[in-house]
Amino acid sequence: MKILGIDTSTRCGSVGLIDEGEVISECLLNIPITHSERLLETINYLLREARCPMEELDGWAISLGPGSFTGLRIGVSTVKGLAYATQKPVAGVSSLDVLASLISPTPYLICPILDARKEEVYIAFYRYDEANLLKRRSDYQAMRPQDLVKNIKEKIIFVGDGIKTYGDYLRKSLSSLALFPNPSLYLPHGSVVARLGSELLRKGEPLDVKTFTPIYVRLSEAEVKWQERHPI
Repeated sequence: MKILGIDTSTRCGSVGLIDEGEVISECLLNIPITHSERLLETINYLLREARCPMEELDGWAISLGPGSFTGLRIGVSTVKGLAYATQKPVAGVSSLDVLASLISPTPYLICPILDARKEEVYIAFYRYDEANLLKRRSDYQAMRPQDLVKNIKEKIIFVGDGIKTYGDYLRKSLSSLALFPNPSLYLPHGSVVARLGSELLRKGEPLDVKTFTPIYVRLSEAEVKWQERHPI
């Protein structure tokens, strides 16, 4: 099964192609260029270099968030257009699930952390079970780092771009409880989006292309301002 995975939840856009679980090609571009300027070009480049015509894909996978509202909307609208054009199914995964999946089986708690702006982070908690299957142990949340550290009572592995902003605070607040992987794992990978998406498609769990939306977790700035102007 050839699946192309797309992540636009952070500034770093990533596209990855897998075939029967094996990574064929992947592109990560961590530069300040909007996803709308580069995403389609990146997809075309990756497929061309992999010698994989778009018609040969068995499906698409998209990171639904949480993350950058603008980035998520660009990714979702792009994959919807591609799905309609190719008539291939789409699977959706969380960007936090993708980050947690970058960590190999471990007895420690895992916490992907993405910078949510407004002095908040997007987080969720994960743990490997006895069969080394990764399980999410909490809802997707947006919270202040100060509230996050209050919930930590054991060793925990943080992963994600929120470490750039709040890593020093986490180290200082949690001391030896806070563990950090190689910085190369701070970014969501398109190939992991593809792998998680392929598992959903194999189980017969595609998205409804007409109706699916990003996982925002919290209201956008425009929605907050609208509610302030139109109180119930």
